[in-house]
Amino acid sequence: MWLFEKVLSRLVSRGRLTLVYSDGRSRQFGAADPDFPDLTLKLHDKRVPFDIVRDPRLGIAEAYMDGRATIEGGDIMDFIAFIRGNNPWESGKDIDAASPVSRAAKKIARRVAQVNDRRKAKANVAHHYDLSGALYSLFLDTDRQYSCAYWPDADNSPGISLEQSQVDKKAHIAAKLALEPGMKVLDIGCGWGGMALYLHKTCGVDVLGVTLSEEQLKVARQRAIDAGVADHVRFELIDYRDVGAELGAPFDRIVSVGMFEHVGTAHFQEFFRHCHNLLTPQGVMLIHTIGRMKPGRTDAFTRKYIFPGGYIPALSEMVAGSEPNKLMITDVEVLRLHYALTLREWYKRTQEKKAEIEALYDARFFRLWSFYLAGATAAFEHGGMVNFQVQYCRDRRTLPITRDYMAAAEVALRG
Repeated sequence: MWLFEKVLSRLVSRGRLTLVYSDGRSRQFGAADPDFPDLTLKLHDKRVPFDIVRDPRLGIAEAYMDGRATIEGGDIMDFIAFIRGNNPWESGKDIDAASPVSRAAKKIARRVAQVNDRRKAKANVAHHYDLSGALYSLFLDTDRQYSCAYWPDADNSPGISLEQSQVDKKAHIAAKLALEPGMKVLDIGCGWGGMALYLHKTCGVDVLGVTLSEEQLKVARQRAIDAGVADHVRFELIDYRDVGAELGAPFDRIVSVGMFEHVGTAHFQEFFRHCHNLLTPQGVMLIHTIGRMKPGRTDAFTRKYIFPGGYIPALSEMVAGSEPNKLMITDVEVLRLHYALTLREWYKRTQEKKAEIEALYDARFFRLWSFYLAGATAAFEHGGMVNFQVQYCRDRRTLPITRDYMAAAEVALRG
């Protein structure tokens, strides 16, 4: 227990955290701070400290999920924000040079964890995206956009809704694609079809959406039928690596939103090679992905419970994958706090629908989902996570040489 307390002493300086052991003993860490709450972490099992020290993220997650650790004075969102807020990515601490051995070991560990061949890719997607559609309907917007929305400022001062922010996200992406009526678009990782349907409706393009989720495919196809556009917006259950001429290749545009996180660094060059070959010589691609500030490794909780096989890429890793494949980066935007705002909306809706979610699954699953959303929020508010929107083209003369066209198209789409 002394090691556990030593860790907490190092982590907590602002705000008060009271730790209560299962035998009733208590310790206090930190000091009162007007910007931080006073919270209590109660442990109901003497094994919890050992589990957390052995693997901090997985240990606290499983203890919370199982009811062996509870929070008083706030909820799990407050607790994780409290810990991460005490140790922000921008802390300004001196950076020590990593040894060559340490760098090599970390690189090998990342590559082993990120193997995501075709067989694993489908199973990994099913683990998360084939959950009950009713669950996603409870906390996502009405279009089921399960990716970072686009907000006007860090405080959302105009008070726009999650629904509107997701429409604005789609417009922001569509503007960067420089679409013209009649173009053929490939949507890699199409989700429930919202982006594909939006692009057809607003820009008059034909879209092929591909996914590895059988549940998402059913919904997407039905939505296209219900909208009367199934002859212009098609969806297929297929790996992007298997898309060929029989499905319409080459394409004028490729868009991929929230899928690149599931590729894995070992397959980045393969991904970009296929994308290059699927584009026309004048083709343009836009990738919207969660990104990390520097290469790292997916934590044990996320690997085990949320996104097995997933890996959040650093920009340097994306570039290393695309450079050998003659795809020219033409624009990069970093969305720093947009996903934090999005996740807080999802978390709020999740808490409001607690009874319905527990009826779909159980109380443990509700706590798991809450921990996932709270942890992700803190990673964007205080940790090393952002969103990247990276635009590529094959020919340097394809797009205008200033960004003015993006702003003009976005105004038209949102107008």
